[in-house]
Amino acid sequence: MDTLDLLLHPVRLRVVHTFSGDRTRTTTDLCVALPDVPKTTVYRHVGLLADAGVLEVVDERRVHGAVERHYRLRRDQAGIDAELAAAMSPADHRRGFAAAMAALHAEFNAYLDREGADPTADSAGYRQATLWLNQDELAGMITVLRGLFADLADNEPTRGRSPYLVSPIFFPTGGPPASG
Repeated sequence: MDTLDLLLHPVRLRVVHTFSGDRTRTTTDLCVALPDVPKTTVYRHVGLLADAGVLEVVDERRVHGAVERHYRLRRDQAGIDAELAAAMSPADHRRGFAAAMAALHAEFNAYLDREGADPTADSAGYRQATLWLNQDELAGMITVLRGLFADLADNEPTRGRSPYLVSPIFFPTGGPPASG
């Protein structure tokens, strides 16, 4: 399976998200974290990600006669690099965007279904805004956001921290640029 087929799938994207913070997880842990995904589906997608080297086995233990594997995400294998992204066709981008939106929608629904979910108290947001930017302003904004995300990306899961899914999306909305 090629990298695009592997990573541009909503369930596999969600599995990858659950490994944030360098966490080690079992398939049982993943089933708990993704209660809306059938267990057989979780196992199948974990197998595909492990076979492709996106997940690595870091420990194995016998539990009631079965082998329980503990997996960790190989971050260097869990993304689409700039070279591959540049080679993506419009159809690949459509498929990737659809997978990302399906994963985002499923994660938001799972959040809302949790006991005590409070979007206001949790600072959940999904606002959209149109910004008029030239290429230099767009590049500057992306640089600032990448720096901010990079500064926070290595935060460890600790008491008082909760994982937040962040999905910046940028694309021209169509129509001609402003004249004058």
